Amino acid sequence: MAATQLLSSRRGFLLSAMPRPLSFAGIQFDQIRRGRSKRRYLHIHGNESTARDVLREHAKSHAGRYFFVDGQKRMVPVGDLAIDPNRMFTSEGARKSLARNNRDATPAQIDASMALLDRDRSAFVKAVLPPKGGLMVAMHNNSAGYSVENEIPISDKVSLADKEHPHEFMLATNEADFARLARGKWNVVLQKTVLQDDGSFSVLSASLGLRYCNIEAGTGNFNKQKEMLLFLEGILP
Repeated sequence: MAATQLLSSRRGFLLSAMPRPLSFAGIQFDQIRRGRSKRRYLHIHGNESTARDVLREHAKSHAGRYFFVDGQKRMVPVGDLAIDPNRMFTSEGARKSLARNNRDATPAQIDASMALLDRDRSAFVKAVLPPKGGLMVAMHNNSAGYSVENEIPISDKVSLADKEHPHEFMLATNEADFARLARGKWNVVLQKTVLQDDGSFSVLSASLGLRYCNIEAGTGNFNKQKEMLLFLEGILP
């Protein structure tokens, strides 16, 4: 094979191995692929920088597919309106979020944004979901207005091993995963029953019977969130 042909072939291989750009109703996501694994990882809020930094470091040494929302803001644009990206995974939850966050929006504007979300939702979910038996791990940060206390009333089971630090906790939709995580020193809640459809990935996963875990930590608490993620990696199959 001529040198030019070899170079062209090599370039073609490298490009085919690179993840294609992924978008959902115009919302862009960066991807990282490392090795072969049934693990999937999701960073959905652009302003939660600690979670993003922990996950990007994790991707350097742990196999899986990683998805990062593009941007630094919590809200993302969909058509003329804005939505919380962790409220767009069900049609009911997305409509609630659009109405709540766009008080002056007309019904026509909400319908137009919903059309974009409904058009792309199935393809996006199919692209990011883990294969059968796999696990989705979401990474989030929180501040003073939110903690595990908010999740207790809508949880099936609760394990509060670290009550003094309510901002650090894990949420699981699979009971076996919950039981394993509850062996550790972290706060953990089980939410396999959908009591309210808020459009989140956890609600989608619970509705479909999929394995999903969310790791929550206070903004800036890099070391603890990293420790929680490594604990999850070691104890969940």
